[in-house]
Amino acid sequence: MGMMLIFFSVTYAMPIVTSIIYDDGALFEFVDALAFCLLVGIGLWWPTRHFKRELQPRDGFLLVTLAWIMMAGIATAPLMMAIPNLSFTDAFFETMSGLTTTGATVLVGLEHLPPSINIWRHELCWLGGMGIIVLAVAILPLLGVGGMQLYKAETPGPMKDSRLTPRIASTAKALWLVYFGITAACILSLKAVGMNWLDAICHAFAALSLGGFSTYDASIGQFDSPAIEAVLIVFMMLAGINFATHFVALHGRTLRAYWKDYEAKAFVSLIVASTLVCATYLSEVGTYKDWGTAFRHVAFNLVSIATDCGFTSVDYDKWPVFVPMWMLLLSCFSVSSGSTGGGIKMIRALILSQQALRELQKLIHPAIVNPIHVGGSAIPQNIAGAVLGFIFLYALTVGELTFLLMASGLDFISSFTAIIACINNAGPGLNVIGPAQNYGVLTDFQTWVCSLAMLAGRLEIFTLFVLFTPYFWRR
Repeated sequence: MGMMLIFFSVTYAMPIVTSIIYDDGALFEFVDALAFCLLVGIGLWWPTRHFKRELQPRDGFLLVTLAWIMMAGIATAPLMMAIPNLSFTDAFFETMSGLTTTGATVLVGLEHLPPSINIWRHELCWLGGMGIIVLAVAILPLLGVGGMQLYKAETPGPMKDSRLTPRIASTAKALWLVYFGITAACILSLKAVGMNWLDAICHAFAALSLGGFSTYDASIGQFDSPAIEAVLIVFMMLAGINFATHFVALHGRTLRAYWKDYEAKAFVSLIVASTLVCATYLSEVGTYKDWGTAFRHVAFNLVSIATDCGFTSVDYDKWPVFVPMWMLLLSCFSVSSGSTGGGIKMIRALILSQQALRELQKLIHPAIVNPIHVGGSAIPQNIAGAVLGFIFLYALTVGELTFLLMASGLDFISSFTAIIACINNAGPGLNVIGPAQNYGVLTDFQTWVCSLAMLAGRLEIFTLFVLFTPYFWRR
């Protein structure tokens, strides 16, 4: 952990340079935060530098969880020093939201923050997205978390075609190069359609990580630009697809990789169909006078929430409840594994639907032998069982945390949508934490519950909660 924090201290370079360029008065806060991060990192590394051994799966669960918690805690330093009266609870929520790419915020007056603070918030999102890609594609499959074994390098599909080596370092390098390249393309595209460099960098970081932070309280609604919305839709959709598939497509210089990716096809088909249906619905009920306007606003906000990004362009909390609730439902399962999105993931939804169909067939033909197939590949029964276990624990977590918020005095809609948005890492919910509001209205207890939901969702639930089982600590 000490070495991880030492490496993490390098991330302070970008906000320090930004503070110098804009002379925004936050330079000393970031220098102090850098020194603090290095001091803690060295303090943890120095006493244990001589103790080395191979990491076991048990160590992996603990390391991944502690990494997210400690980095979020350390990252609060510049926020607390630069923003008056910001409590540790709110600062931790903000940094956890960034590193888990949730995009929920407790801050107001974002456009008045020092540019270096906004860069720092968005850099946390971007770094979190980098970590999530490697976590999903290289680490969780080795730990066997909730059906993620499907993405080991030896299985059929994009991971095998891409010839990504089982070595985590080599896998990370390949995927991060793709991530960096698409981010650069997004920055240039946003600059070309009217954003300044600061806004382009920040929103590109948030779009590719599906983090959803913005430099304005009104989010993308501040720009009122169909061109900016169109660019962000494209890159949010790209971020919602497995980055191993992007690697295959770029490496082979062919789009065939996307056609072979059954998750990508299901993801795009679902988003397109949902956008058309919801736009038509809002047009028919009179929310917007014409279908074109309805399509524009539905396309952007539905893609943003369904991909777990969290950008907003209008207050969709004022729409008929069917549409925003459908958007939040999509956030539960629409994105691909190996993307920067959260939630259950499309692969698990496909496996679960096939499992349900098989059970229906067995009611009519009890002796039938019909293995589950997704994308032409047979799914081992143990993986189907792991998926069922994951989805049960996901639903149980949503239910328990929702009741915790309700017990603390929050209404049902706000409680339920806050937990759904946080555990899916989607950002805004409905009612008091809707797109026109933020999480700053919550009490400290409610804020910590939402922080727990963000962490649990980002670490695929099993990774976090296995630490609270007695057999994890037994030799």
